[in-house]
Amino acid sequence: MLSVNHYLFLSLALFTIGVIGVLTRRNVIVILMSIELILNAVNINLVAFSRLFGDVAGQVFAIFIVTDAAAEAAVGLGIIIAFFRNRETVLADEMDLLKW
Repeated sequence: MLSVNHYLFLSLALFTIGVIGVLTRRNVIVILMSIELILNAVNINLVAFSRLFGDVAGQVFAIFIVTDAAAEAAVGLGIIIAFFRNRETVLADEMDLLKW
């Protein structure tokens, strides 16, 4: 049987990989995937503590986070596709089109 510590360690590993990916990468698609890793790490924490305390509130929040992550991915990929059609690049450093 896995304890809560195992889930917390897995969540810490996913969160760390996600933060490193957001901070070090220039490709916007990789940055979006790293944000998804961070959100999945939060979901693991919510479900683990929900199971530990016997409350379903953490699982409900995890479902909301999954739907929010799906919406974020759809909108983000739509913006990236539109930007790629205009500039033919997906590097975060070159995305200054929306600046004033």
